[in-house]
Amino acid sequence: MTQTTEAAAVRQPPKPTRGRVHRAWFVAAVTFVTIIGAAAFRSVPGLLIDPLHDEFAWSRGTIGAAVSVNLALYGLTAPFAAALMDRFGIRRVVAVALTVIAAGSWLTVWMTAAWQLMLYWGLLVGLGSGSMALAFAATVTNRWFTERRGLVSGILTAASASGQLIFLPLLSWIIDRYDWRPAAVTVALAALAVVPFVWLLLHDHPADVGQKPYGATEFVPKPPPVPGAARRAVTVLLSAVRTGPFWLLAGTFAICGASTNGLIQTHFIPAAHDEHMPVQAAASLLAVIGVFDVVGTIASGWFTDRFESRRLLAVYYALRGVSLMFLPLLLGPAVHPPMIFFIVFYGLDWVATVPPTLALCREHYGEDSAIVFGWVLASHQVGAAVVAFLGGVARDTFGSYDVVWYASGALCAAAALMALVIRQRAGGEPVAA
Repeated sequence: MTQTTEAAAVRQPPKPTRGRVHRAWFVAAVTFVTIIGAAAFRSVPGLLIDPLHDEFAWSRGTIGAAVSVNLALYGLTAPFAAALMDRFGIRRVVAVALTVIAAGSWLTVWMTAAWQLMLYWGLLVGLGSGSMALAFAATVTNRWFTERRGLVSGILTAASASGQLIFLPLLSWIIDRYDWRPAAVTVALAALAVVPFVWLLLHDHPADVGQKPYGATEFVPKPPPVPGAARRAVTVLLSAVRTGPFWLLAGTFAICGASTNGLIQTHFIPAAHDEHMPVQAAASLLAVIGVFDVVGTIASGWFTDRFESRRLLAVYYALRGVSLMFLPLLLGPAVHPPMIFFIVFYGLDWVATVPPTLALCREHYGEDSAIVFGWVLASHQVGAAVVAFLGGVARDTFGSYDVVWYASGALCAAAALMALVIRQRAGGEPVAA
């Protein structure tokens, strides 16, 4: 097909959709399933700390360092992945990312040294998962929807929690019954299983199927590929860092990552095991967080369509900080009602911060918002990486995680204040009273 023909195809009028579900919802469904398949890797780090410590005698700080490399790359890759999606298309980038995740997880089966854990799980899985980060959901939402963006971003964010819900009990059972290696193979197979769905069903743009974005009043032609993905990602960053909202969003999201992925997801299971709680019971509690995370994130998306985002963020961070302050009092050998209350409460708030953060990025940075959000997500993962490492060091040094819980609670209080400082952009979208 010639370039002229391609351009004409892009400009063709939308196909009628009377009586049919808009294609955007099918694309969102495929994206949801894709993120679930890739979420298996996010369920593993907390489950691996004790088995790797027992088998290889590696310190928890060493294992935490490998997890921190994974988390940092997960975030730092995201803005470049968003730019690569603009250059090569969503489908190609996501298919390659899933394959890299599978390769990294599979290779850990044969590792014998800590540097190999850094390379396979830290580098390869970190790079692959970074391309499957929330910037992927942001790109799909921005291209396919002009209405219900808050709701859709909440649903797609919840997909990661759904994957955690599916894989955590399964992987903990595999590790308890067999070994950690079959669990690593399960992660690899889960990532590979999603690749055909991505390649066959995930369209890059509404114009590819002759439709308008959901809620749009006019047909939107597909933009030409944007060359220089890395240069664009850096250029957008250099522009964003000159603005105050970027630093406030990056700071709050760094604390978000520190208090979720870096803290609870990485260290909750070993911390509960320190209090003689069975590993499978602790993993099940973490999975229940995933259940309520789905509810909380979708509800947060609904709230974001109706209320001021910065105030929502302040409430979310303040509630999270309070709950973390109580956690050391709740951990014990058995699961009791106050612990269940914490799990439900914390789960509702787990990544409820994502829809309002995305909305603030769109409000302040427009067409570059997906890439800006990628950089904000990078700060989220850097915060997670720091706490994943320091949490292990604190456990090795003090013999418990108590100081980490209290410090994280204080950081969440600071994040609540930072969120309130973000100003609404003049001429921004109105919010409901």
